[in-house]
Amino acid sequence: MTRARLRLVVLGLSLSSSWGNGHATTYRALLRAFAERGHAVLFLEREVPWYAEHRDLTESDFCDLAFYRELVDLERFRDRIASADAVIVGSYVPEGVAVGRRVRAWNRSVCAFYDIDTPVTLAKLEARDHAYLAPDLIRSYDLYLSFAGGPTLRRIEERYGSPAARQLYCSVDPEAYPALERDALWDLSYLGTHSPDRQPTLTRLLLEPARRAPQLRFAVAGPQYPREIDWPRNVERIEHVAPAEHPAFYAASRYTLNVTRADMIRAGYSPSVRLFEAAACGTPILTDRWKGLETVLAPGREILPVDTAEDVLALLEGQPEPERLRLAAAARARVLGSHSAAHRAAELENHLRVAIERRRNVTMRLVLAEASASEAMSE
Repeated sequence: MTRARLRLVVLGLSLSSSWGNGHATTYRALLRAFAERGHAVLFLEREVPWYAEHRDLTESDFCDLAFYRELVDLERFRDRIASADAVIVGSYVPEGVAVGRRVRAWNRSVCAFYDIDTPVTLAKLEARDHAYLAPDLIRSYDLYLSFAGGPTLRRIEERYGSPAARQLYCSVDPEAYPALERDALWDLSYLGTHSPDRQPTLTRLLLEPARRAPQLRFAVAGPQYPREIDWPRNVERIEHVAPAEHPAFYAASRYTLNVTRADMIRAGYSPSVRLFEAAACGTPILTDRWKGLETVLAPGREILPVDTAEDVLALLEGQPEPERLRLAAAARARVLGSHSAAHRAAELENHLRVAIERRRNVTMRLVLAEASASEAMSE
């Protein structure tokens, strides 16, 4: 039996610009696959100068993309928000608390929060930083979709009162991230925006190996790195790599490095989208360690955890080429079989449909209770 088409509105940090954030590529992969399942999507993005200046998606062929300048400007989209089967508000949306309360007041169906930064969000809540989410709003949302799985989901429900916290990891669009044949330019690369809490790990696992092995070649790509960083001569710095260029970047890397933010290491079960993208592109991955890694990719067979510069150099200089290629093929097969955008879109649809049905049942019980009370009073 054909399932009903869903009308979804998403208010997210950015769909139009991948500059300095990992949200855009996540939304692009997920919503394209969701639309391919037959659903209609409207994405509303706050117009801000730093993304407007670095826009790499001006028109979307899988959803309606519209911009609003101020909170009051959302009034233009009130009818579509109110009539949607489900509305999702994402993490780091400017004035996210006010946006969420407005959406909840307008839409009586399902309202969800999609946390692409769950461990960071929870750390902010502990510090009473409610920049884009507040505890009372968590209870108001029908569904909390989380980039972090494992025990974090229970914490969101038990401590913050979410009716339903569900894992929705990032994913990769295999068509956008194919495995390419390229000559290797670098022995080890890293792709990511600068983050102070990631920098010590990047220094330990890439810059220090580069200093010790000047005959090897390295690359660090991403914006916002401080000028005072002392880059070894054999480390190529690239300010920004647009999503369309990611496959070529990974193809030019013998290995690539994954570095996890401190809050995500503490929470565990928080894979980065770079893991899935690099694996889909057929590039072997070295990674720092975090709890739950084995539920995403198998250490030693699909991904290689490293702790020291010595670990990194032993792999770069000593791992046989057949083993490197085997690791890459195994990771690619795992990601395409479990972590593609199509898998995530199916999960999202299921989470939304369950939430919609749950809300309908609650509404029906309230209607029946009111009818029963009214009948009793009239007797």
